[in-house]
Amino acid sequence: MKVLMVGAGLSCAVIGRKLAEAGMAVTIIDSRSHIGGNCYTERDADTGVMVHIYGPHIFHTDDEEVWNYVNAFTTFKPYQNRVKTTSQGQVFSLPINLHTINQYYRKTMNPTEARAFIEEIADKTIEDPQTFEDQALRFVGRDFYEAFFKGYTEKQWGCSPRDLPASILKRLPVRFNYDDNYFFHKFQGMPEEGYTPMIEAILDHPGIEVKLETTYEPQMAEGYDHIFYSGPLDGFFDFRLGRLGYRTLDFERFADQGDYQGCAVMNYGDRDVPYTRITEHKHFAPWESHEGTVCYREFSRSCEPDDIPYYPIRQVEEKALLGEYVALAEATGGVTFVGRLGTYRYLDMDVTIREALDTAQAFLSAAETGAEMPAFVKSPL
Repeated sequence: MKVLMVGAGLSCAVIGRKLAEAGMAVTIIDSRSHIGGNCYTERDADTGVMVHIYGPHIFHTDDEEVWNYVNAFTTFKPYQNRVKTTSQGQVFSLPINLHTINQYYRKTMNPTEARAFIEEIADKTIEDPQTFEDQALRFVGRDFYEAFFKGYTEKQWGCSPRDLPASILKRLPVRFNYDDNYFFHKFQGMPEEGYTPMIEAILDHPGIEVKLETTYEPQMAEGYDHIFYSGPLDGFFDFRLGRLGYRTLDFERFADQGDYQGCAVMNYGDRDVPYTRITEHKHFAPWESHEGTVCYREFSRSCEPDDIPYYPIRQVEEKALLGEYVALAEATGGVTFVGRLGTYRYLDMDVTIREALDTAQAFLSAAETGAEMPAFVKSPL
């Protein structure tokens, strides 16, 4: 059986590897000049710093099978993401924790006192939060909302938090201890030599052929038994129903000597600062030592046709259009849409890999029984 995979990122790499191991002939194409999609990393020629070219990717998961899977292809080093934010002339730790609360309000509360205090300042008149703003006000009150969420969200999404659903902030982390590890997950780390060698290792199989700088054209489907498509869902259909909405990022790179900000990620919560954050990439590999440094300022804006899409907007208008594209995809046959772009969802790396493993297994089972492979193993709706 011959299979065409569109995209050389995590989704198609993982699916392709599983199918190649099962004896199938796998061809992977990508329009870019490199593998890895937005996970692509490379060493800076001047400083030796490992740079996450399309923004930082930190691996975190509770899925032990996925953790074991990636560790079979590379060595992961322990790494915990500790995010800081500059707001109102001070630097605070995120997510909101006991130190953040005491620092902001200039108090020395213990966990019990802080819990009661936050409940006191929260807006209890909001019983059923419907918007992002409602959600923040209900759980942390107006001070923290305006200091840490309002300006940042306006910059990130290009609209008022009143126009965003509460679901974006449903799991608002507030910790009543001094734990400033950004993630809760059991397994957290960074690949020692970056993500590119890991994906190279996944693709290193005699049954896999990789063709870069190759854009998918509909006629390519001829000669293949099935297509796995990780490009934009609307793009597969040449945007015939309209374009799904995305936010994109512009990166302003700058290099320096020494240590620019003392941490990997510094958010900027104030609305009058045009960028959302600065990332300093040598801090993503604390086991290395570099005299120089490489930093990126991130600017968020609406995605235009020639931009790289990052964050699906998924507001009411986009969800209606998404439903039409899903119906079109399900009526097409012979193609399965995967990954962040193919399913129009924001996916962390571990979820991407989990869904890729499940998709590969579903395809193998379908091939064995003669069943038809669905357009989506995980529905975008």
